[in-house]
Amino acid sequence: MSDAPATPAPQPKSSSIAKLLPWLITIGCFAFLYTRIDGAAHRQGSSLVPYLAQVFEKVDWWRWLALMVPYSLLFFLVDSLVIWRVVNWFNARVPYRDILPVRASTYILSILNEQVGKGVMAYYLNRRDGVPGWQVGSSMLFVMFCEFYYLLGWACVGAMLRWDRVPDAFRVLPWVALGALAVFVVWILYFRGVLAPGSKLRERDMLRSFRLAAPWQYATVIVLRSPALLAAAFVYSHALGLFGIESNFVEMLGVLPLIFFGAATPGPMRAVAITMWVALFPDHPAEMAAFGLVMHNFFIFFNAAIGLVFLRRANRELFAQA
Repeated sequence: MSDAPATPAPQPKSSSIAKLLPWLITIGCFAFLYTRIDGAAHRQGSSLVPYLAQVFEKVDWWRWLALMVPYSLLFFLVDSLVIWRVVNWFNARVPYRDILPVRASTYILSILNEQVGKGVMAYYLNRRDGVPGWQVGSSMLFVMFCEFYYLLGWACVGAMLRWDRVPDAFRVLPWVALGALAVFVVWILYFRGVLAPGSKLRERDMLRSFRLAAPWQYATVIVLRSPALLAAAFVYSHALGLFGIESNFVEMLGVLPLIFFGAATPGPMRAVAITMWVALFPDHPAEMAAFGLVMHNFFIFFNAAIGLVFLRRANRELFAQA
């Protein structure tokens, strides 16, 4: 028998591509931003850095913080409420106050990827409360599923309220919503056993929450999360005014769900969301790039700071048995 060390198996090419893709998307987004902002700077007879510096200099940052800090705290409370409600429906009776530290702590990991944070929350509840990991994962998947319909629904409401100003690319939203509604009906019928009654797929633990969920529970998650978006529309419209761009609540109600879809794309610094601000407001590339950069990154880093406040308690509960 040979003593030579085994040759490590090569990584699948698809795995390498998956790791590179967020970085390639980020590089593409920042290349797009650079060309737009640099072009605007040259038209003003300036270079890139001084042109951007002028945007930051004119903002009243104290007023901006007075908007962003309360909004971030409200989002944390609403987000935790949604997680608490879903976990108590499908997994275990957990007090709302006990959800706060675990949800806050996962914001630290959400700096890179929101979905990683949800996965860690499943692990946390499995270790602390003994809930089977795949079943908690099912609840996190249920939350993500509802978030898609929540954002799509509010995007359609906002687009209908300002249909005359909706970019042509987004006029397909009503058709997308109809298609999503048809998928939802099929989804419900499948998990109720009306369609494909012999299917074993629905019996898996990872799909347990969908098997147990009634249609009103999907709607309840959307209603519970909606105050966060309504508050965001108010905050973002006022914050945009501090950057010298006039906007209003209704306009933000139509824009923000699309931006938040972009923010869910994996990658550093929420590059897709920042790029979408520039694409949706093309006449103000520097202001919108600066606005998107500080809004999204303050939000994720302030939420991570909330997580640090709760981290000691979360670690104590997570590793208590060890």
